[in-house]
Parts: sequence; C-alpha cells; structure tokens
Amino acid sequence: MSQPVEALRNAFKIPELKSRIIFTLIMLAVYRLGAHVPTPGVDGGALSDAMGTGGLLSFYDMFSGGAFSNATVFALGIMPYISASIIIQLLTAVWAPLERLAKEGAEGQKKITEYTRYGTIGLCIVQSLFVAAYLVKLNTPELVIVPNPSLFFYILCVISFTTGTAFIMWLGEQISEHGVGNGISLIIFVSIVSRMPEAVYSLFQQLRNDDLSMFEGIMLIVVMVLVVAGVILVTTGQRRIPVQYPRQVKGRRVTAGGRNYLPLRVNQAGVIPIIFASSILMLPSMVMNAVKSPEAQAFFEHWFEYDSLLYNLVYAGLIIFFCFFYTAITFNPVEIAENLKKYGGVVMGVRPGKATAEYLNRVMTRITLVGAVFLAGVALLPKFVNSGLGVQDFNVSQFFGGTSLLILVGVALDTVRQVEQHLIMRNYDGFMKSGRKTPGRR
Repeated sequence: MSQPVEALRNAFKIPELKSRIIFTLIMLAVYRLGAHVPTPGVDGGALSDAMGTGGLLSFYDMFSGGAFSNATVFALGIMPYISASIIIQLLTAVWAPLERLAKEGAEGQKKITEYTRYGTIGLCIVQSLFVAAYLVKLNTPELVIVPNPSLFFYILCVISFTTGTAFIMWLGEQISEHGVGNGISLIIFVSIVSRMPEAVYSLFQQLRNDDLSMFEGIMLIVVMVLVVAGVILVTTGQRRIPVQYPRQVKGRRVTAGGRNYLPLRVNQAGVIPIIFASSILMLPSMVMNAVKSPEAQAFFEHWFEYDSLLYNLVYAGLIIFFCFFYTAITFNPVEIAENLKKYGGVVMGVRPGKATAEYLNRVMTRITLVGAVFLAGVALLPKFVNSGLGVQDFNVSQFFGGTSLLILVGVALDTVRQVEQHLIMRNYDGFMKSGRKTPGRR
C-alpha cells in the first residue's frame, strides 16, 4: 500500500506531471458539471420516471453518466464521436484517399481527425432529431415530458445536444493533449463512476429487503474480484518473442549483440472493442424508439431486446470483430519484420523478411483470439449474473461483473501506465514496479 502512495506523492513532485494531473481533474469536473445542465423544454424528472431501469436505454444512459435520463445538454454523450471514429477507421481500411492520408504521418492524422469531427456533428444532428422524437413520443396525459412539442423544440434539441457533444469532444481532445491518459476513455470512465454510488446503494437495498441472500451477495463480490483480476491479467499479459541482434562494427565502434524481446500484448485493443460495439448497438435502439411504427417496435423488442439471445450474440460478435480490426490497424507485422531486418534482428528459429512477418501475424492472431473471447465473455457476464444470482437491477449487474467493470479497470490501468512512464523517465518509483531514485538527480 505504501508504494502507490509514495508513487502518487512522487507524481506531484514533477511540475509537468502535476500540472497535467490537475488539468485532467479540472476538465473532468467541468464535464460532470455540464452533465447537470438541463435542456430547455424538457421535464428531466418526468423523463427519468418514464424511462425506468434496464434495457439498452439504461445502457446508453450509463455511458452518458445519467445525462440521457435527465435530458441534459450532454444527453448524447461521447458516443457520436466514437461512432464517427469507427466509420472513419473502416473507410481508412477500404478507401484509398483516406489510406494515403493515414500514411502521411502527423499531417495526415490531423486531417483525419478533422473529418472525424465533421462526422460527429453530422451524427449528432441525426441522433438529436431521433431523441427529440422519442421524448415527444413519451408524452402521456398523466406524464408530460415535453410541454410544447413544436418545431422550435426540435430545433432547440438539435442545437443543445449537438453543442453538448461537440464540447465533450473538445474536452476529450484537450485532456489527451495537455492532461494524462486518453481523454475520451477518461470521460467514459467518469460517466460510469458517477453511477457507482447508485449501484452500491441498490445492492444494499436488495440485501436488506431479502431480494438477495447473503450468499448471493458474497458471490457477486467474488465475481467482481475475479473479473478485475482477469482484466488485469489479460490487459497486462504479453507474449514475448525472442529476438537476437548480431554484433555490429561501425568505424572504430563495436556494438555488442544480444538477445531482446518483442512484446505482443494479449489485448492489443484494450477497451476500444467494447466501446465500439456498444455505440453501434445503441443506434438501432434509438431509431426504433423514435419511429411510430408499432410493428417495427414489436419486431425489434422481440428479436433484439437487451436481454435477448440475438442481441448478446451480435454484441459478442462485434466485440471479437473490433478486437481483430483494431489490432490489424495498430499492429503491422510486415513493417515490424522489415525494421528487424534493417537493424539485423532475427526472431529465433524464423528466417528474416516475409517468414518473420507471417510468424508474427500468426502469433498475434492466436493471442488476439484469446483476448477477444475474454472481452466478449466479460461483456455477456451480466446476463448470467441476472439469471444465476437473481440480480434484477441493471446497475448492480453491470458494475459487479460486466462492461462497466471492464472499462473501469482497463482505463484505470492505461492511465496508471502513462503516469508510470512519466515517473520512470525521471527515475522515480512507479506504481507497479520498484525502482531507485538516482542520487543527485533532480
């Protein structure tokens, strides 16, 4: 326990890292304040009562930190930006102009980021119209959510929701550039954490009312601990490929050869596949809730409800697909093989060049499959928690063994890793490794 405390103390001794941490906390606080700014023309309390709990809308509400159920200006959350990023990345893999931009380095990436922003605004406008139609549809004589459902209300919703998401997108980019960690992931992290007190309170209520037995409550805690341990194990797990470097003579200098390792991560994509798959599956639900066709809604609710078999199969399939897709984008075995050949590195027992690229691709495919199946299993775990332990509350099942817990642990590990790198660069002890300060080093 003393080592993490000491590492945190060391983090605030480094002026640059201290300013980054403080900046990140301020930006996240601004985000949480904005999540409570109401949208004009909507009764947030009535909407929260009408939505209830469970289902895809509650899942969406979890990612927005409760902003959707209260119809605040951040109701759409960061999901439109994530959806636009998915579309741009898919187009990059199949459309030559974007592929050329991606290979142009920083300038090309800057242009792709600009296209992603434009795509985000476009998706926000479309989703805002669907959300406005959904809010109007929820009006009943007993419960009035939108008092004046006029054209001006739709315009107001589009402006409010689109501006809110654009501001969240800007906050995330500022955190990534000037703060610590990935800004978009941290925003989702804070949104999920904001619902945690409600989940813990609901769990205690169920235990007190005997809706859950003490044994079932203990089993729920055990499941949570096992999931956290599994996520840490898979996220930090690596397959180390031994690489041998020969001794090189450059002029009068002789560079000693030796053996090194090429680390291949089991979960190269992190929590990105979960977020991508969730954002895609939320779009059809929002469309179906906005349309006025009872037949279409009945079909969707029968075959594609949150707890249905088809939904879970599609969800797991998308997670596995995005694991391989994101790994294929970020890991290029041909380029790695060429770099090894350039510097004289040889994978033990494998010929340089094409054979090395095929070997790395084969190994990465196998370990990615393990990581993808694990992510899909954890994402589907709440369904088994609900049926096996009798937990009926959506928030409880998600926080104690599902997507929420997976994202929380994954983002926390990624952020701690970045802080760790800052500390080690300046010869301070990190969170996870013991080290030594260099005497006399400031």
